[in-house]
Amino acid sequence: MNNDKFRGKYRTTSHRLKGYDYTSDGAYFITIVTKNREHFFGKIMNGEMVFNGLGGIANGYWKKIPDHFPDVILDEFIIMPNHIHGILFLQKSTINIPRRDKKFFVSTNNQTKQKPSKHGTSRTIGSIVRGFKIGVTKYARENTNIYDVWQRNYHDRIIRNDNELNRIREYIINNPQMWECDRNNQGLWI
Repeated sequence: MNNDKFRGKYRTTSHRLKGYDYTSDGAYFITIVTKNREHFFGKIMNGEMVFNGLGGIANGYWKKIPDHFPDVILDEFIIMPNHIHGILFLQKSTINIPRRDKKFFVSTNNQTKQKPSKHGTSRTIGSIVRGFKIGVTKYARENTNIYDVWQRNYHDRIIRNDNELNRIREYIINNPQMWECDRNNQGLWI
């Protein structure tokens, strides 16, 4: 059996932290990119994101993630023309952690095998991102001529300390102003 293929297709290597429990309480920086980096969500004008119809839907769906996943607390996020950056806090404990709490981080010793919870897998970072992507895709297919909205998978980074959190927040906030030199800006490659 060829380890590079599954069902005749090449497999991609997982970028997830091996052995890490992605159901753990923690802060996660998520990036999701559109299919072929198409500008499905709007455009940048004067350093600000201007949504089109699908961009407004994606923005609204992101804000509703906690309605579907009560263990999630949203932090900074931005919907860009062809990608999304967001910080998600995953909190399953009964301690109430307010938005922008700077003392809620993943322990670097939290590298245990992921085990199913009594709630199944619906509380993993992967299932949260998958649910969001499915919602936007379903809307796009029913209301636009866009069929494939997303690239496969997504990027995540476990946020481990205050400095990292603040650096990522600033990056997200400043993303529209940096669009002209952003590698996701297709205009750079034309």
